[in-house]
Amino acid sequence: MPLDCRNLSVRLGGRPVLHDVDLAIGRGEVVGLIGPNGAGKSTLLRAIAGLQPCDGEIRYDGGPLHRLSRRRRAALVAYLAQAESLHWPLTVARTAALGRMPHLGPWQAMGPEDHGAVVRALEACDLIDLADRAVNSLSGGERARALLARVLATEPALLLADEPVAGLDPYHQIQVMELLRRRAAGGMSTVVVLHDLLLAARFCDRLTLIHEGRAVASGAPPEVLTPEILRGVYHVDCRRWEGDGLSVWVPWNRADTGEAA
Repeated sequence: MPLDCRNLSVRLGGRPVLHDVDLAIGRGEVVGLIGPNGAGKSTLLRAIAGLQPCDGEIRYDGGPLHRLSRRRRAALVAYLAQAESLHWPLTVARTAALGRMPHLGPWQAMGPEDHGAVVRALEACDLIDLADRAVNSLSGGERARALLARVLATEPALLLADEPVAGLDPYHQIQVMELLRRRAAGGMSTVVVLHDLLLAARFCDRLTLIHEGRAVASGAPPEVLTPEILRGVYHVDCRRWEGDGLSVWVPWNRADTGEAA
């Protein structure tokens, strides 16, 4: 497994927010983290990225992830934060180019390989026509895609993406998830936080459901997205959706309304 996390626990302000969570990601897999707001999904991603102190073990390709140099780790593991702010009026192209920094030495200029990676990331995120625009002049959805282009330009082996489709219209939500699947086919492993359970069912190989800081279910989407599990965790009743060979339960009513599902 490229990434194998065992017994990850986190305390914030003395309060436990993650409890002995296990998470494994194979090469070229897309693993979705789902769960209610405040369940601990973002904390888990930050712990894996090395941005949040934690107890437990995080191994990459069989060795402790923390033993990698900071530069090597930054080149292998890219982290896309939730609702990240952009304060400088950089162009979209220059924002994406920041993703090449882990591959460059001090004061080293980008070479043809780096420029190629930036162009590929801009194309993948449908941003070529906006490459010369300042990121702080873009819409929220366009800025979100610019930030995604930045981490994709790194061409990491492992992408940790916290709600990358939040704020995007349906077209670009599907585009981003298709992009993650294509990168997975090329070998990139991805852990992605999602709230849209239909997108999670359609595009993820496996799901891990986090509830109150614990991994309460893990497996293929049909094994996790069951009426019993969704009612117990999300407090919703579900209906079955079928199409294109996919059959999945999706939230339909709040379970406390008394309405029939």
